[in-house]
Amino acid sequence: MIKILIAVASCLILSSCTWVKVTSKGEGVRLVHSAKAVQPCKKIGRVETKVVSKIVFNRNQEKVADELADLARNEAALINGDTIVPVSEVNKGRRSFDVYQCFPTRM
Repeated sequence: MIKILIAVASCLILSSCTWVKVTSKGEGVRLVHSAKAVQPCKKIGRVETKVVSKIVFNRNQEKVADELADLARNEAALINGDTIVPVSEVNKGRRSFDVYQCFPTRM
């Protein structure tokens, strides 16, 4: 019985952890949810993100969505994007984001 309680407690603790950290470049990328916000911007690509969404049981969907956005911000920064817009729903720990350049690039 004690082993089961320890296993369940461990899973609960692990499921609440955030494993994805935003890089220093990723911090400069904003997440917007409206296509209107990126109308004057130049679309420069799309990123596909994936995280673990289930560890014995399903993880908190909000945390999964936050981690996917953090990964997308990091990836967008690598291709000189400064804004991301989700273009799909979260599905089994996956989500797609369009990447835009809305502000002049810094040299």
